[in-house]
Amino acid sequence: MTAVFDHENSFSGKHSLWSAEQVSACTTLLGTMQTNNLEVIRVSFVDQHGVLRGKTIVASGLASALNKGITMSSTMLLKDTSHRTVFSVWQDDAGFGEGQMTGASDVLMLPDPTTFKILPWSPHTGWILADLYQTDGTPVELSTRAMLKQAQQQLNATGYEFIAGLEVEFHVFRTLDKPRNHNDAGQPGTPPTTELLNQGYQYLTEERYDEMEDVFDLIRRNAQGLDLPVRSLEVEFGPSQFEVTFDPAPALQQADNMVLFRSMVKQVCQRNGLHATFMCRPRFEDSMASGWHLHQSIVALDSGKNCFEPAVGEPISRLGQHWIAGILAHAKASCVLSTPTINGYKRYRPFTLAPDRIQWGKDNRGAMVRCLANPGDNASRIENRVGEPAANPYLYLASQIISGMDGVKRQLEPPEPVSNPYDSSAETLPQCLMDAVTLFETSELYRQSFGTTFVNYYSRIKKAEWNRYLTTVSEWEEREYFNLF
Repeated sequence: MTAVFDHENSFSGKHSLWSAEQVSACTTLLGTMQTNNLEVIRVSFVDQHGVLRGKTIVASGLASALNKGITMSSTMLLKDTSHRTVFSVWQDDAGFGEGQMTGASDVLMLPDPTTFKILPWSPHTGWILADLYQTDGTPVELSTRAMLKQAQQQLNATGYEFIAGLEVEFHVFRTLDKPRNHNDAGQPGTPPTTELLNQGYQYLTEERYDEMEDVFDLIRRNAQGLDLPVRSLEVEFGPSQFEVTFDPAPALQQADNMVLFRSMVKQVCQRNGLHATFMCRPRFEDSMASGWHLHQSIVALDSGKNCFEPAVGEPISRLGQHWIAGILAHAKASCVLSTPTINGYKRYRPFTLAPDRIQWGKDNRGAMVRCLANPGDNASRIENRVGEPAANPYLYLASQIISGMDGVKRQLEPPEPVSNPYDSSAETLPQCLMDAVTLFETSELYRQSFGTTFVNYYSRIKKAEWNRYLTTVSEWEEREYFNLF
């Protein structure tokens, strides 16, 4: 007998978790699975680092997963970027209250039926994104997807919607060797040996695009197969550096798009002898850092009007000015969310088309916030150039909504826009990850918005990453001191 979805008796039904759209999508989804003869379904959630994790079930188990969810170890939420669990889960209190997240206990992955895809590079495989719940139906408070949902709902309650457009830079290299010796295992393991696909430093040249067209086609076709809103594919400035831009979409939809895009790029490249990385600045001579430029605007829910469109004589609407002021006011505290890796802070250098100070400018790519607004232009928007492509999309987008809303709520006024961003007295961005963590920890806004539990939790994970970095002897140290002393 074929299993069916029974909403009334399901986990989502008992706890009133789903919208009518999600309930309706379940029936369609089960039909799609049978029509396409799918064999397995990847049920994935996004961890604290923005990385997809999860379980793969046989297709016949999908109805049960929709009805009851799938359990997984809560330790998946407690790991740093080396996959080490940094909380003491074998004690009575792991840091979240007695009995909470202890003993590697379970949380529940509940698939969101509206996110279902068939993977074009693995056509016998379905994929679905899950939300995380406790067994009593309450959302897991450490779930970053839930946190973006909450921020979006708070903005929606004021009559507005956040619209995001993405510009994502990354590198693709040819894989020469995958170290597999026993001494290459570890946390993390030895990275692959790679070579460049081109010499680079020919920004947007057609010759370089043609040289990498096979890779661009590989990425584009699979992105389109997933219905991702890809707009353009561009040759970036550095060697083996790519850029893909996305059409605008609401916050949660765009964050979902980003995590699936990153995972898809890495998977299809790996299957074709390539290594794709969203690491900000790979280690080779004269490498160009990759950024994630986040375009954003606010539209009215009732009319669809772009609320950043300025009147004649204004650089951006009054709402837009307050929004910019909020983003600037909280830029330092937000930095660990937009630039969450140690490597990412090596991008903040002057004269590199990357920001190094907290400021905004009219169509100025050196400023942290680039204003692209004109009277009569329904595409009026701002572009925050602060982020790195390794950022957790849910936290990055949530940071923009929370900061912008605070600027509007308090009617904050931005400073004058700059025309010489690398020659100004504006405050600088944090110089390293630990500086950013400290600023995040002391942010009253984020403690109010995300909750003290999450702020302490996320800070602890980032501190573990930083402490491992400090205790590792680098190539720079060896070159500097090994022969000299």
